[in-house]
Amino acid sequence: MNILVDSSVWIDYFRTGVGSQDIDKYIDQNIICINDLILAELVPFLRIKKQNKVIKLLNELKNIPLKINWHNIIDFQTACIENGINKIGIPDLIIVDNVIQNDLILYTLDKHFKLMQKRINFSIVDPLP
Repeated sequence: MNILVDSSVWIDYFRTGVGSQDIDKYIDQNIICINDLILAELVPFLRIKKQNKVIKLLNELKNIPLKINWHNIIDFQTACIENGINKIGIPDLIIVDNVIQNDLILYTLDKHFKLMQKRINFSIVDPLP
């Protein structure tokens, strides 16, 4: 089991850690992974803040290649819109596609992923006790 950690979790982890309290456990279990889309969301801000050690650590995580299936993205977006789930960005649909293709579990704090999960079959982390 590998867990793809979304940028929302990393941002919380770096700021307060309130919503991402399980991340240390997953790091210890060596089951955390990332992809280039999530890195592209995080690294620019970290560069500006001169957080080079954090960037280095993120780049050392298992990186899951992105093989975007645009037909899936279109189908996912269509299913969301048909069911009143609006304003889902293409990057989030790409993340879901990446999770599905690689049999990953998504760790996210963004509520719209939970909404998408009602129409698209993928796994989201349940918080550890």
